[in-house]
Amino acid sequence: MAYLNIKEEKLLPVVVELNTLLADYHMYYQKLRNFHWNILGKNFFELHQKFEELYGDARIKIDEIAERVLTLRYHPLSNYSDYLKTSAIEESESFLNDREMVSEILGSHKILLSQMSKVIQAANTIEDEGTVDLIGAYIRDLEKTSWMLDAWLKDSSDHLKSVAQGS
Repeated sequence: MAYLNIKEEKLLPVVVELNTLLADYHMYYQKLRNFHWNILGKNFFELHQKFEELYGDARIKIDEIAERVLTLRYHPLSNYSDYLKTSAIEESESFLNDREMVSEILGSHKILLSQMSKVIQAANTIEDEGTVDLIGAYIRDLEKTSWMLDAWLKDSSDHLKSVAQGS
């Protein structure tokens, strides 16, 4: 592992966490496709497009995570049976309403963010800056998407917290 400047025997915990994240992302991707295909109602156009945007982003991240595992000289998980066994994200029903779908996605985001933290912790332990950099950007993006979806669920009369000047 000379080109990475990381001792090969230290990589396994990072790879295990990356493969778990890969499985989580595959299940999340399929959930988004499911919702994209099955959304109905007055928010159809808005959410149909949003779900497509999200699964397009997930598809890119799936490839990048798998390529990071390969960069670390391991095989990425690549079978759906392995994803189903490994992922903490479960399949969703197809016939949910728009609010239920968005809530399901936010639940998946919570799982993804938790798994990303595990990847970061494992990578920090061995000073794997490439993995930390990759996943750190994912965290920032997913937190922003989560904020926006959460705002979509809110009532227009809801308010954000405020802080007084000088506090």
